[in-house]
Amino acid sequence: MSGLHMDFSGAADGTPLVLLHGFGGDGSAWDAVRVELPKSLRVITVDLPGHGGSLDADGRGGAGRMAKAILTGLDAAGVTAFHLAGHSMGGAVSALIAMRAPDRVKSLTLVAPGGMASAINADLLQRYAKATSEAEIRKCLNEMSAASFDTPQAVVEHFVAARARPGQIVALDETYRAMFPNGPEEGQGVLPADALAALKMPVAVIWGTDDTVLPCPKPPALPASFVFNVLPGLGHMLPEEAPDAVVRVLVEAVGSDA
Repeated sequence: MSGLHMDFSGAADGTPLVLLHGFGGDGSAWDAVRVELPKSLRVITVDLPGHGGSLDADGRGGAGRMAKAILTGLDAAGVTAFHLAGHSMGGAVSALIAMRAPDRVKSLTLVAPGGMASAINADLLQRYAKATSEAEIRKCLNEMSAASFDTPQAVVEHFVAARARPGQIVALDETYRAMFPNGPEEGQGVLPADALAALKMPVAVIWGTDDTVLPCPKPPALPASFVFNVLPGLGHMLPEEAPDAVVRVLVEAVGSDA
């Protein structure tokens, strides 16, 4: 197994913001967000195990294995305390990291996160996991986004190339199956509500009302301590669809560390 791929940008030191992407993507999902973040902020963008530059890294499979591998990778990089943000599956991984290492996570931002409820569009994610052609990938990404958003051609081409890498489709299938411990018909695995509610760091959640992958919940479905930001008319791919809105929440979360 190879190591975890982490991309460092922004400031050379200081408490970093760690960014985790969603299922089937890689760190490039955060590109539109990263360019708008303060240059004074240290940013670490991680490719989840089984994705992108971490295709063969330890921790492939479910969110729990990924969380453990990312904590190990941050340890190896000398990162002790950090702010953390995750999108979709990366949101579930981020929440697990916060549960396992609460004293290290200074703030937690969950962008249309997985694991909050069992409801999930398993069929769309299965098609996305198997998609290799430009037409298939574009169709899936457009279905995941709001109707007003058209996935850029460069993004589609990036993922066509990524899916052509030997072993990538196998890795995505492993991860897809791990999302559904009781089978797709029973929905995704759900994070323990009591452990989420017990988190002591500030937690912000961002969700689009037109999310076709993970339905936007009603506020009572989340712990009362979470700050819930609802984006009307937006879909699941919020780092690409609404980078400005995501940046505003992140800048508030990191506070004086920016």
